[in-house]
Amino acid sequence: MNIGIAGCAGRMGRMLAATVLETPGARLAGGSERPDHEAVGADLGQLAGAAATGARIDGDPARMFAAADVVIDFTTPELILSHVGLALDHGTALVVGTTGLKPEHEAALGRAAAKVAVVQAANMSVGVNLLLGLARQVSAILDDGFDIEIVEMHHRHKVDAPSGTALALGKAAAEGRGVALDDVAVRARDGIVGPRPKGQIGFATLRGGDVVGEHTVIFAGEGERIELTHKASSRAIFARGAVRAALWTERRAPGRYSMRDVLGLTG
Repeated sequence: MNIGIAGCAGRMGRMLAATVLETPGARLAGGSERPDHEAVGADLGQLAGAAATGARIDGDPARMFAAADVVIDFTTPELILSHVGLALDHGTALVVGTTGLKPEHEAALGRAAAKVAVVQAANMSVGVNLLLGLARQVSAILDDGFDIEIVEMHHRHKVDAPSGTALALGKAAAEGRGVALDDVAVRARDGIVGPRPKGQIGFATLRGGDVVGEHTVIFAGEGERIELTHKASSRAIFARGAVRAALWTERRAPGRYSMRDVLGLTG
């Protein structure tokens, strides 16, 4: 499959490009960056630390979408709307790992899914998606006598908080209890907040250093505590998952999919 990389000159973009080059059945279709970026015009293979491939970095993402069967997007919410339009114009599948999306971005992805396959996940790693399933399962088994807290830590450069993965874990835990996350989430506590109400799902956010990503779901009860943890030591796990998802979209019917679908964890 011909795979395009949106935002290809960043750390994640370069790793995605390198992963495509080493994956059987995958080929770089090109990459996109903002028009004034110094990497525009460069060979994407060389930027990723490999031999020249002929796949160029373009300041106009339309050309990349036209050349690609599927585009992997780990950019920003601001770019999602234009990328969705290009995917619809060219019939290009999308793999979206961008976090911090607002309702209008989610609605746009829903419109795209009516015409093309869209795989969306806050975290593309196999381990995290197993953690999501476990969080949902444990939450369904335990009653609200167990308090749920989600702790996440990332590098100092991450701009959104809580992380998309933390929110996905909160949603999974809420689904296990049969409630909506928005109704029970507490994203910050400061000052005299009083005793913790039963049924809340709390979030704690840590930032510092070069931490790739760490997430823990805590179920704290009377006399016992269950902790489910995933620690990422390399961004390669996200790149491998994203490329796996990209290959999975081949001849896939239009629709909105998750990594649970890609990994066969549904049902």
